[in-house]
Amino acid sequence: MVHLNLRHSTRSIYLGLACVSLTLHLLLALFCLSVLQSACVLPTSSSSSVPRIDPVSHASSSSSSAPSVGGTIDHAGNDSFSEDLEKAKKLIGVGKVSKKESSRSKLEELFRHPLYNLPRPKLQEDDWLLRLKTDAEAEETEQEEKSNRDSVTSDSDWQSASEEEGYDKVTWTRDEETHPPWLRFHLGISRWELYDRKDLNLAQLTHYLATQRILGAVQKKGGTQLKLLVSFPNYGQALLKPMRQSRDAETDENLFYFSDFERHNAEIAAFHLDRVLGFNRIPPVVGRLINVTTQIREVTTDERLSRTFFTSPAGNVCFYGKCEYYCSVEHPVCGRPHALEVSLATMLPDLSLAPRRSWRSPWRRSYSRTKLAHWEKDAAYCDTVKETPPYNRGTRLVDLIDMAVLDFLMSPFMFSTPNMEKLSTELSEKNKALLLVIFFARFGRHSQDEPSILAPLVQCCRIRRSTLLRLRLLSRPDFRLSDVMRESLAQDPLTAVAPLLSEPHLSALDRRLATVLAAVQSCQDRNEDVVYNDLDEHDDQQLGENP
Repeated sequence: MVHLNLRHSTRSIYLGLACVSLTLHLLLALFCLSVLQSACVLPTSSSSSVPRIDPVSHASSSSSSAPSVGGTIDHAGNDSFSEDLEKAKKLIGVGKVSKKESSRSKLEELFRHPLYNLPRPKLQEDDWLLRLKTDAEAEETEQEEKSNRDSVTSDSDWQSASEEEGYDKVTWTRDEETHPPWLRFHLGISRWELYDRKDLNLAQLTHYLATQRILGAVQKKGGTQLKLLVSFPNYGQALLKPMRQSRDAETDENLFYFSDFERHNAEIAAFHLDRVLGFNRIPPVVGRLINVTTQIREVTTDERLSRTFFTSPAGNVCFYGKCEYYCSVEHPVCGRPHALEVSLATMLPDLSLAPRRSWRSPWRRSYSRTKLAHWEKDAAYCDTVKETPPYNRGTRLVDLIDMAVLDFLMSPFMFSTPNMEKLSTELSEKNKALLLVIFFARFGRHSQDEPSILAPLVQCCRIRRSTLLRLRLLSRPDFRLSDVMRESLAQDPLTAVAPLLSEPHLSALDRRLATVLAAVQSCQDRNEDVVYNDLDEHDDQQLGENP
């Protein structure tokens, strides 16, 4: 009996000890949890040196600068496209430079320099490519349009048809504020430049290209490679070039000059480089991520183009179009599976409004695998060019040399000089035509330079003073061409996906710039009259140069 009572008391003791131990463990756990929570709370004081950042709100607010894809997508495989877009938006937030890094912008400093703010002579009426009609001309046109409207039996039917086509109702007036960005761009073209860098419409134009709904897409006729002409609801158009290969893919060194893909990222980079050099002769270009299915295949009215669409074994939507080079099933343009990077270039005014005359460059290549061009065999070739119209007067020769410098900086397989155009017959007759360039942009090799591109500069030993001073400015460490180009390209929407130019390509720009300056110095060592002074009214001190 005593033994049984002892066993019951022992059990009670063990049970009590277990309860006490469990209670102590629970109290210890609660204490630790409260300590950890208090340690993880960021200080709320405004004087705190550690700012509180909400990564979700930061990414979403930053993503507002990403381009719209243009409409709701509700097709199979579009989940992947949405994921690509969301990735791009997040990358925009992640890619933002810190406040400390952005406190000094080399690009902004460059554009504040006197060399980029030279006063222009006041433009006269005949200096503009296009002009608005006078009141009398506008009244006459309105009467004609009213007569045409009266001949239509039902105005409401006409508006309905217009809405079915997808175009916006035209509400443009003589007031510039009512004009779409592409029209303002056309009206801003002058004898000096395609656009004014300070014009707020430039930012509106590139945003418009990156966000407007694509209403139609057809293959552009002519040319050697695949290009599409896309239309927007406000009657604007753009030239689309698709991504054909990765940004880092280098051109085979054994290929001839004409045997390489045109690159969408190079088209964008060409516009930015032209702007950084202060030429402003390349139409604005912007990158965009589009849906191959909903924004090309389903809106095209081009039967030849639509017949080339197919789905690859990897499940990607592809097409190849019809053209002279690289338009075959062996060289398709493919989405991933629907998403495709493209460049969109602003179209120039229609030829019926602004006729253009093409001039073949004297330094054009033979495009032969065996024959050399005349300039490649004659060191004194420039003497002949100087006596040949239109290079025997005005600024046409130094215009061409500007473009040779631009070409050389880009790539050994990037030649614009055979494709230079004057803007209009009217302006060219007065020797006031603007020289602009139709580019086949490639940025093919960063590890190789092509000195022959500089033949116009080397053989003629002539260069604009303003061009030379800007090149010297961009060679200085406080600006540096590669740095300002990196900063400028970061403004393009496709930078959210990946840098438009790799670091080796950016470094190549600095190397090639040094080569250009060395060529000019060599000319100055041999000749006296090398610099064409287009800055007579400005002294060295005004331009920030040493006397």
